[in-house]
Formats: sequence, C-alpha cells, structure tokens
Amino acid sequence: MKSITIDRSKRLKDEPDKGHNRWHPDIVPVLEVDPGEEVLLETRDASDSQIQAGMSPADLEGLDSKVAHPLTGPVYVKGAAPGDLLEIEYVDITPQPYGWTRIRPGAGFLRDLFTQPYIAHWNISDGWATSPQIQGVRIPNGSFMGTAGLAPSHNQVEEWRLREARVAEDGGVAFPPDPEDAVPQSEPIASHGLRTIPPRENCGNADVKQLTTGSRLFVPVGVEGALYSAGDGHFAQGDSECCITAIEMGATCTVRFTLHKGEAANKNIRFPRFAHPGYFLPPEWAAPRNFIATMGMPIRDDGVNEGENLTLAARNAIINM
Repeated sequence: MKSITIDRSKRLKDEPDKGHNRWHPDIVPVLEVDPGEEVLLETRDASDSQIQAGMSPADLEGLDSKVAHPLTGPVYVKGAAPGDLLEIEYVDITPQPYGWTRIRPGAGFLRDLFTQPYIAHWNISDGWATSPQIQGVRIPNGSFMGTAGLAPSHNQVEEWRLREARVAEDGGVAFPPDPEDAVPQSEPIASHGLRTIPPRENCGNADVKQLTTGSRLFVPVGVEGALYSAGDGHFAQGDSECCITAIEMGATCTVRFTLHKGEAANKNIRFPRFAHPGYFLPPEWAAPRNFIATMGMPIRDDGVNEGENLTLAARNAIINM
C-alpha cells in the first residue's frame, strides 16, 4: 500500500513536502496512485500540534490560527480530469491517543455567551475518549476527517476569493488569502491560496460526522489528477462544531479512490455528497434508544418571532441544551 507518513514531533512547516495548509492547484502532489488503490495518510490535528496535553486556558492565547488546517497530500489520482466525480472511500480511520476541545473567545456559534477561553484534554483508548475536565463522561469512537477535499482550479480560486471578499464587505466572517504561515511558502500559492477554514465546492472543512469508516465521499474534480488531501481528524463531534472544535486529534486514515468519468459534468453535480452502507456508528450510538434533546424556535429574548430564522432556532436549541 502506498502511504504518506509524517514525523509527529514536527510541525507542517518542518515537513512542507508532506502537505499544505492552503488550497491551490499549483501545489505539487506528494503521491501518485491509480484508481482502485488504497492509500494510507498520516495526519496532524487542526492546531498543527500547537495544543498539547496539560496546557491551561491561559496557554491558548498565543496560538497561531493561520496554520490551520495542516493537510496531508495532495494525492494525484491518475486519469482524473475536470468534470469527473471522485469517490473517496474511508477504509479505516485510526485515532491518535490524545485529543482536545477548546473554546476560543470571539469564535463559535455562542461567542457572545462564552467569552472566556476553555480547554478539555481527552485521553483516547480502546474506542473511548475521557477527559479530566469533564468528569463522568465517556465518548464513543466516531472518528472521521473534518477536512478533506480536492484542489480547486485557478478559475475557482479567483471566483471563491471574490465571493468571500463580498461576504466580508457585507459584515460577515471571511478568511481571505494570507501568506503568513502559509505552507507551501512559494508564490503564487502563499499569497493567493485559499484558507482552509470554510467548506466549498471542493469539500474541505465540511466537518461531516457521518464520514466515518465505511463511508464514501463524492467530490467534483476541478483539476487534472484531482489532488486529494486530508487532515483535521475528529474522534467525535455533535451536530456541527458550535464552539468551533470537536474532539480534535491526529489520525491515520486509509482511503480508496474510485473515478466516475464525466459524472459531475453530465449530471451537473456541483457540490460534494456522501453515502454510508450502514449505520455511521454502532446502532446504539448512531440511533440511540435512550436520549434527551432540546427544541429551538426562532423566538428572540424579547418575544419577537422571526419566522424562518433557522439560525436563531438552532441557537436557542443549543442554549437550551
């Protein structure tokens, strides 16, 4: 089996030939494979190993967010061309023994309510995660890759850059290209490469918890060879990352590629899709028999109903939980 292995004692910038933290079509592939081959990828956590066991909330203040996300790859899939649909089957995802979850002030869905830094350290062993910061709780293994995708084309890079600039102009949250701490540092990748924070048509940081072992991800191909990369492993995650992190971890994933020639172009498939042959977790966890849930409605604190404001409804459900 072909593989891309990393030195987990090093940061991505120290092994720039193993991966990248920006999306750009000019990034040189690390590996070349045939459709049908299995590939093993060792990946770093979302912080690029900045967060370590024993760190306190105060230790988080100096972290560099511009290194996110360190991805392993790209992998060049022979025969892949624009208009094709690449199927990525997750054959296996193995977690590293340490994980973390943090709250960063000013970030997350409830950033106005949770204004202080916080971190939970997780010990991962025998299919469970436990944390000394969250006593009496065990989380079952639901490992998946939070960020995985294909390289965008040059046209897509420019199109997506412009539309995200408009988001920022309208007062929204956006992450424009930034050469600081970009990997690789070569131009035009460093200055024009897209940040990996938002998900896009090439998939990327979609954080889909159902993409566990056995699942299949389908992504439209934008460039020759597709150029698949992955990282940002999660041991477990709820319905979204409302505090912007899951149980973050380094991981080793094994994937198998299947190429569907012309499928994206012929069927006008613009966005990723995914499938799973069974439960994405063992049935008792994927569809629990015993659970508690909260409801959220689009009603403000002053009693005003905002109709179809699903963001407000989701926010109220999380607060109620």
